[in-house]
Amino acid sequence: MESNFIDYVKFYAKSGAGGAGSSHFRREKFVPKGGPDGGDGGRGGHIVLRGNQQLWTLLHLKYRKHINAAPGNPGEGGNRHGADGEDVILEVPIGTVAKDADTGEALVEIIEDGEERILISGGRGGQGNSHYKTPTNQAPRYAQPGEVASEKTIILELKLLADVGLVGFPNAGKSTLLSVISAAKPEIGDYPFTTLTPNLGVVSYHDYKSFVVADIPGIIEGASEGKGLGTRFLRHIERNSILLFVIPVDAQSISGEYRILMNELQQHNTELLDKKRILAVTKSDLIDEELKKEILTDLPDLPFVFISSVAQEGLNELKNLIWQTINS
Repeated sequence: MESNFIDYVKFYAKSGAGGAGSSHFRREKFVPKGGPDGGDGGRGGHIVLRGNQQLWTLLHLKYRKHINAAPGNPGEGGNRHGADGEDVILEVPIGTVAKDADTGEALVEIIEDGEERILISGGRGGQGNSHYKTPTNQAPRYAQPGEVASEKTIILELKLLADVGLVGFPNAGKSTLLSVISAAKPEIGDYPFTTLTPNLGVVSYHDYKSFVVADIPGIIEGASEGKGLGTRFLRHIERNSILLFVIPVDAQSISGEYRILMNELQQHNTELLDKKRILAVTKSDLIDEELKKEILTDLPDLPFVFISSVAQEGLNELKNLIWQTINS
């Protein structure tokens, strides 16, 4: 079944050309030598992105492969300005980044509801011949053509906005954790890449407070080079305030697994290393206190808590740690 969560679309976009200025002369009865009165052409339509917090996917743009704005109308006599071309407004989720597909340059980023940013500007309208009248040239017979349209192949990428990003290998227990601490209902199964699309969950905290957790598809070693689900999910981690590493107690080495995960993040974007990090050691119901003491010698140097989503152990401690880290 095709997912409704689409976080990447690519399309060709073309703004509207500017309307031509008019080369016109006043023609009225009893005015034998009316001067130039050509109006300016209208501006071509812009391609505009507008943030909409009700949207959470780019699905509605998936099948729009060509997006064209209308051209501006030409100017007319009587100094009448041509009408501007109609803009095309594309509504996108908060966290959408637009890039030039050919250069990779980031063009526009939408971070607020209702925010409007021009993605591709329409061509300016040409000036009519009334602008070119001078004492030595009382009857200019030329006007400015409208500016040509601009065109680009655009990539839109959605980076989820969340307080906490869950980072871990497939089957580390991230989806299960999200399902027990929030109202999110991610698909959970016993096979690699259970989570093929990011899931968001709102976690309630004391005194009507809350924070948003994003369960992002599991990392495998080499993800930053495109293996497994590749870098597609890594861009979502860029927007999280803190990173919660989820590593099960039965991992061969918790510190070793943490180093691999950190390496994949670093290969993707070194700025990720600046984010606050905490650790949840999952499936703690599988071990006794003696084993727990042994595992303590193999933990990376960051705040941690042992949890069991199935046995509902350590979840309040985890929420407290997350809240303190977000607000520290």
